[in-house]
Amino acid sequence: MTPARWVPLFLEALAAERGAAANTLAAYDRDLAHVQDWLTDAGKDFASASEDDITAYLVHCDAQGLSKATRARRLSAVKQLYRFAFEEGMRQDNPALQIAGPGRDKRLPKTLSVDEVDRLLEAAQAHGRSAADRSRNACLMQVLYATGMRVSELVSLPLAAARGDPRMLLIRGKGGKERMVPLSPPARIALADWLATREAQEDSAKARGKPASSFLFPSRGKAGHLTRHAFYMLIKDFAVEAGVSPDKVTPHTLRHAFATHLLANGADLRAIQTLLGHADVATTEIYTHVLEERLRDLVLDHHPLAKDD
Repeated sequence: MTPARWVPLFLEALAAERGAAANTLAAYDRDLAHVQDWLTDAGKDFASASEDDITAYLVHCDAQGLSKATRARRLSAVKQLYRFAFEEGMRQDNPALQIAGPGRDKRLPKTLSVDEVDRLLEAAQAHGRSAADRSRNACLMQVLYATGMRVSELVSLPLAAARGDPRMLLIRGKGGKERMVPLSPPARIALADWLATREAQEDSAKARGKPASSFLFPSRGKAGHLTRHAFYMLIKDFAVEAGVSPDKVTPHTLRHAFATHLLANGADLRAIQTLLGHADVATTEIYTHVLEERLRDLVLDHHPLAKDD
């Protein structure tokens, strides 16, 4: 087995055994390609690299000014590759096994206030060259904020999942895992309006001999549905029209706003973990800063010793 085949085989295993998404595989491929380039310059490859070589690579990344998160992610990719190589008998040792990661900077996720979200929802409803565009945009934003789903999950929603005025949507998330998320009344209204508009468009397309799309948000592009990039650009337009800084508005900040606003209003952390589709509650715990603020306010408002005489 030549070292050049290690990464492709590793990525194939991730896709087959863990159901890793295309974006995840692409991220691993980029990180491991960066490591391989450095090893090649040092006259090494994954088959011959030692623990000292991997450590030297991390020192190089630090010297380049890469963040702790980036260094931790690349080390994680290397560790997983070597675990795979060891289990498959491609190496008799794991040179990355004892290397400790740099840790991650504990930065709170960017989020939006309730007022900012309201303005974004209003802007989406008014944005578009046609009534159909405005209906779709309103549906996209209402469903995203109501469910907290990932943007890739949103744009690829199948049409079948949304028919029949559902109270819940079945989402297929990372690794092919499914979860149910509830729809708010405004989201259901926006969804029903878009479905009616979309069905009229579909009838017109069929009359012209064009095949029907299986996606809720169809597109003429290769994927067959609205792309993540297209929605990213749309949401920036909404931000400008809503008077919200575009720098702080992305599809992911809407996901953070969903979780933050739920927790601030008393939702259970485990319930939010389920709704977000996090495999580990530790991932969800980044939102506990909201819980801490709520508990502090609770004490200051209700504890007898916290009140002024």
